[in-house]
Amino acid sequence: MSKALYRKYRSKKLDDVIGQKHITDILSRAIKQGRISHAYLFTGPRGVGKTSVARILAHEINGLEYDEEATNLDIIEIDAASNNGVEDVRDLREKVQIAPVSAKKKVYIIDEVHMLSKAAFNALLKTLEEPPEHVVFILATTNVEKLPATIISRTQRFSFRPIKIDDATKHLRYIAEQEKINITDEALQLIAKRSEGSFRDSISLLDQLSSLVETEADEISAKLIEDMLGLTSNNTVDQLINAVEAHDLNKTIELLNTAFDEGASYNVLASQLVNSVSERIAEKPQLLPLLDALIDIEKSSQPQLKLLSVLGAAAAPKQSPKSAALSVPVYEVTASIAELEKQATRKKPTEPAAEKIVQPLKPKEVEPPIAKSKKSTKPVDVKAFDFAKLVEYTKQNYIAIYSVLSKCGYEIEDNVLTLYSVNNFYKKKLDDPKYRPSLFKSLEELGVYGLDIHILPTTIPPKDSQAAEIAAIMGGGVEVSLDAA
Repeated sequence: MSKALYRKYRSKKLDDVIGQKHITDILSRAIKQGRISHAYLFTGPRGVGKTSVARILAHEINGLEYDEEATNLDIIEIDAASNNGVEDVRDLREKVQIAPVSAKKKVYIIDEVHMLSKAAFNALLKTLEEPPEHVVFILATTNVEKLPATIISRTQRFSFRPIKIDDATKHLRYIAEQEKINITDEALQLIAKRSEGSFRDSISLLDQLSSLVETEADEISAKLIEDMLGLTSNNTVDQLINAVEAHDLNKTIELLNTAFDEGASYNVLASQLVNSVSERIAEKPQLLPLLDALIDIEKSSQPQLKLLSVLGAAAAPKQSPKSAALSVPVYEVTASIAELEKQATRKKPTEPAAEKIVQPLKPKEVEPPIAKSKKSTKPVDVKAFDFAKLVEYTKQNYIAIYSVLSKCGYEIEDNVLTLYSVNNFYKKKLDDPKYRPSLFKSLEELGVYGLDIHILPTTIPPKDSQAAEIAAIMGGGVEVSLDAA
């Protein structure tokens, strides 16, 4: 029976470990100086070398060569997943008192230590704090957040990192050459990416793929891997993101349907999109909302529909300022209708109640102007002022201001521009000294000077007096125009 490649090419010395030099260098120096701790804690994602380094360390502490096939009575491995009870730990506490058979130290490697029960942790605590001189504990876990702080504080902790793609690709190339596996560099890099930092997963995938070729002349290509794993080509992923950015809904749906017809996995495609969008965030921060939505697809019970919904919503054509002003969330319309029905069916009181007059607050009385443009000229021509042009200008030049300004309503009278920011969060952002100058600079660059600006944390009040009264009863609302298109 052939040995799995990840076992065959497992590191035998600390110096041979790939991608964890920040850990192996410290451990090597400590061994040379004879400064051996009584307890070590190895944390990090799966497949990055925690157990391998634990075994190597156990052998090097005792001055032994690491041989995976050989067993040593003084190096004991315990799987906490199946030995997680308090009785198991009590048995361990008794055995640690026994001196080593032949080695200098008796080393206990407890893998997946986070699986121990609370009672087992309590039983282990005293032994871990004051073990016999001849005992060393090496704990390993992928879920350090599940460990009690009392356990962590009694160990030397080493955090293992995911393996870099370049390091993984280079080592995979070495293994492929040793095993005479004909594979392209693009395919090796794809394997490294899909393994998400797990060395063991990448080598296991290479091992699996090697069985697909019958002769040494056959080559493993990136296309072969994509077909096998249900991956969508990088080109298609890039086209999808570009279509979403361009708000080309038809193209987005067409690309999605093509990917699904070719056998793409919905969750895998979502994962590919997450990785690709993540790589673009630094230069395209406007993709952050899309990234946030893509992350939730894996949790959905219907990933295909969720993926279509997320990409479709992001790719939908942007509303013009006029149509945005006409739109209103469904819940607001529903709430308004329900309240009006209740008002209509309510019994009239026997005695007439005093009429309540609702006066809309005047902006100048509520909020003083936050600032004024540098130049002061004749009053701004209200008809000539183009708020949509201001919003579009900030979109092109000041994206942080645009994200708030595009949600605002406005009124302008004489030299006073009143912005209705809907809520206090947006108001604070517009008031922020870091962003406020950008707003005035945008106005000035559009040739608008001398404006006083007021910002109110509410929606724009309805112009119709009856609608204003209803809005007051409802606690606020948005005026909706029903003019024919």
